[in-house]
Amino acid sequence: MTRYRVWHRTAYMYAKPVQDSVGQFHLAPRALPWQRVEASGVVIDPLPDDLAADTDYFGNSSTFFHLTDPHDELTITASSVVEVETPRYDPDALARPWEHARPLAHPEVPGAWAAAEFALESARARHAPEATAYGAESLTPGRPIGEAATDLMQRIFRDFDYDKTATTVTSTVADAMRARAGVCQDFAHVALACLRSHGVAARYVSGYLATRPAPGKERVFGADASHAWLAVWLPGSGDDIDGGQWLAIDPTNDQWADDRYVTVAWGRDYGDVSPVKGIIFTKAKQSTLRVSVDVAPLTG
Repeated sequence: MTRYRVWHRTAYMYAKPVQDSVGQFHLAPRALPWQRVEASGVVIDPLPDDLAADTDYFGNSSTFFHLTDPHDELTITASSVVEVETPRYDPDALARPWEHARPLAHPEVPGAWAAAEFALESARARHAPEATAYGAESLTPGRPIGEAATDLMQRIFRDFDYDKTATTVTSTVADAMRARAGVCQDFAHVALACLRSHGVAARYVSGYLATRPAPGKERVFGADASHAWLAVWLPGSGDDIDGGQWLAIDPTNDQWADDRYVTVAWGRDYGDVSPVKGIIFTKAKQSTLRVSVDVAPLTG
């Protein structure tokens, strides 16, 4: 088990004062069987008039805020301490044919009702024909779900380039498939489309990956980033309330999620779990956004 301090700051600067700002953030890590949250808090400056913490539909910690005092800067700083261990999976569940991981086709499988919505198309993970064809190469008849999901992860890592300039926040799965490039959110959405278009349930996961400095280099505070991966349903693997176990895979780094992955939230796609989103009312035509993240291992 590894212990981390996670620090995430989002800073907005506006060319003219903002009169009204309404927002929502997912910044507090989830309490999970493999992840223990020791402490978590968020500071907003200026202090909003309304601030309401809640749990969203997917069980994530979600906070809404409403700021009506004029402001030309807004800073949201989240800090957490978590302990994470590498998830363990049922070997029998990993070995089941991928066809059984289709909850809509096999509603009799325990947990299928809870996994069903993650087998449906979502706004940012459209079932582009290119993705359906690409996924079929990994989802061969009777192949174990653990093996098929891992093969898809490896192929995306091999076939797609990590390129921050290749896509934008409005890019689609079809765009990423054509470019064969993108960032972690794109790769997660591509994998979701590849799986869901064949009926397999999978969910988008947002959080952080603890990085290691290059040999001989020191850690640079604030140089980390938010990360995204996905988790694939393992049918008949336990807890019926959550659908059972979910195999967390990371196409960006070609690995199963281990004790370096801090889970914050999950949903159908990025739109459900974006770290910060909202609406502002202002005459300003320009604004600046700066995001700093630090995931530091702790001892003692």
